[in-house]
Amino acid sequence: MNATDRTPADLLRSALAADPSRPLVTYYDDATGERVELSVATFANWVSKTANLLQGDLAAAPGDRVALLLPAHWQTAVWLLACSSVGVIADMDGDPAAADLVVAGPDALDAARACTGERVALALRPLGGRFPQPPDGFLDFAVEVPGQGDRFAPYAPVDAEDPALIVAGAELSGAEVTERALGDAPDLGLTGPGARLLSMLPYDTWAGLSAGLFAPLAAGASVVLCRHADRLAEDGLARRIEDERVTATAA
Repeated sequence: MNATDRTPADLLRSALAADPSRPLVTYYDDATGERVELSVATFANWVSKTANLLQGDLAAAPGDRVALLLPAHWQTAVWLLACSSVGVIADMDGDPAAADLVVAGPDALDAARACTGERVALALRPLGGRFPQPPDGFLDFAVEVPGQGDRFAPYAPVDAEDPALIVAGAELSGAEVTERALGDAPDLGLTGPGARLLSMLPYDTWAGLSAGLFAPLAAGASVVLCRHADRLAEDGLARRIEDERVTATAA
């Protein structure tokens, strides 16, 4: 983190400038056997493409609310940073009827139809795969995002003091997200570059978002994000901690 970083998008830019090749997010789904590792550069590219989709095709503007009906997943992390890049408010598990846009996983499509604005569906399939049949009334993220630009510039500067995130009913500005994430890092065992945190927490609380994305990003560390870890074999977690060179855990 640099002294001038005020938003999560600033943190990502600093991470990209410092070491684009290092791992940032490693994702496991123990229900499917999926493992995906994204370097800072690859993650930032996904964020740029998603931010371009959000700002361009979806016409989202600073202050708009995006309901994210998504689990702890690497694509959710991408959307959180894309929202920060554009200046829209990421509302985790927010009310789609009160949102300007909704982004939903396959288990939340029925609820997402309450949104009268643009609707985006994520299949959450391995390797970012698309739906076999696009859901009626939704854009398929995996279809729309590949053609977006690899570089992103917001139409208007993002104010770090504006609302950026709503989680568990609490509204935080971009500056507050960044400050809280940096403050959480020591308690999570993220003492500097090279630290690697394994998180099994969902993204529906600040603790889950901090451990599963924001604190590792602020600390120059990386996260091993595990979904459905309860399905691991008895010694599976210990093997993963060793194989992934994990230095701290959050569960």
